[in-house]
Amino acid sequence: MATEKLIMPRSLRKELVLACRDYYQLTKPKVVALLVLTAWVGMMLATPEPPAFSQLFLASVGIALVSAAAAAFNQILDQKIDAQMARTYMRPLPKGRLSTAQAVTFAVVLALGGFFLLSLWINWLTAWLTLLGLFGYAVVYTLLLKRATPQNIVIGGIAGALPPVLGWSAITGQVGGEALLLMMIVFTWTPPHFWALAIHRVNDYAKAGIPMMPVTHGVEFTKTLILLYTFLLALICLLPYLIGMSGLIYLAGALVLNARFIIHAWQLKFHADAGSAMKTFRFSIVHLMVLFLLLVVDHYAYWNLQMLVQ
Repeated sequence: MATEKLIMPRSLRKELVLACRDYYQLTKPKVVALLVLTAWVGMMLATPEPPAFSQLFLASVGIALVSAAAAAFNQILDQKIDAQMARTYMRPLPKGRLSTAQAVTFAVVLALGGFFLLSLWINWLTAWLTLLGLFGYAVVYTLLLKRATPQNIVIGGIAGALPPVLGWSAITGQVGGEALLLMMIVFTWTPPHFWALAIHRVNDYAKAGIPMMPVTHGVEFTKTLILLYTFLLALICLLPYLIGMSGLIYLAGALVLNARFIIHAWQLKFHADAGSAMKTFRFSIVHLMVLFLLLVVDHYAYWNLQMLVQ
């Protein structure tokens, strides 16, 4: 009896840990972390002085909860597709570790929790915009565009590009032109980021019947588009400096990052090997993270200089 008492709690703890891991995977934590980072940068840039920590924390948590709900709804709607793809067949729903009902309940709780947190402690504009982003990703992109057009990631990228606007509105209560510029950067970054992954997984997408660009128009055409988009992205990334939103620190970093992205895209187009697509995909993540962090560093370097002058 004593042995059974010792064994049962361990078994239950193991089941609890495994269940928590499955729910955690349902939220696509790495994707959500990148979204929250861009939202946080939007908050930090929204005012000359650093926002209050409580405001930053509550807005970040609210946006993270709704973003995690969107990721969960994406996996709920895509579970049959996920079961056919090598990259996703081990997810909790295709493997049956979570039921659809459990996943839906979890997603709804996350969405409502994030929405009410934002509406009660931040502002209604941010709450509704965040919910609009969830609808755009989970319904417009996942349910409609992803299955209908090779331009799915271009049009659907609007939802993924929304977090900087959410961060900005969380602090100011409005949507400014600078916030829309940050959104434009993420929007232009999205196609070369996802198309690089789609090239690497082209056979998976073809098997699942998803009309990604390399499936419908060919890998070489997609490589050309990736290269063209990296040039366009490099131009758009100059705009924060040109309109006086950022200074030389950001400009120098942006030039280096975009040059590296173009080099990756150039190699993918003209000198590709088996790993070129994934190298481009991975660098694109580094590109966006460092670019947005540079915006914050530049912004507060200027703010600290102003404080010293005063």
